[in-house]
Amino acid sequence: GDLFQWGRGEDGHQISTSTTTTSLSTTDAPANTLFIKVFSTNPPNDWRNPQNNNLWQGVNGLNNPCPYGFRLPTSTELIAERTSWTSNNAAGAFASTLKLPMTIGRNSNDGGFFGGQTYGYYWSSTVNFSFARFLYFSSSDAGMYSDYRAYGFPVRCLKD
Repeated sequence: GDLFQWGRGEDGHQISTSTTTTSLSTTDAPANTLFIKVFSTNPPNDWRNPQNNNLWQGVNGLNNPCPYGFRLPTSTELIAERTSWTSNNAAGAFASTLKLPMTIGRNSNDGGFFGGQTYGYYWSSTVNFSFARFLYFSSSDAGMYSDYRAYGFPVRCLKD
């Protein structure tokens, strides 16, 4: 599936075969379809400089990657979803209403892939200081975490 950098629209960067660049964008819509790598281990580690916290906010949010009438869930909504699961792990995620499968992720520093479909990662629309919130799950647990916005994770859209 597609692996979005937090806040970017569906511009081609999210395709797993997209090539990479180290040139940060200074605009909300980069002038290319490349996955933007960030080598820093210090925040903000974002594909955009300066950061913009309003890129995925609601159905009318800038760069909303979802179809018309859909949006990304907030961290609060994903927490509520997770607490409704029959088990707090990958089996519960897949058995849920959203049918969340295991995924891979894309590294912010080198554009490589990780997870090997033994974990699940899904972006929320919520920011946490210079980070963004995402749902994580494995065969043994699940929770909400924050990490660099330059990572590539799948999204799951909700009808507004």
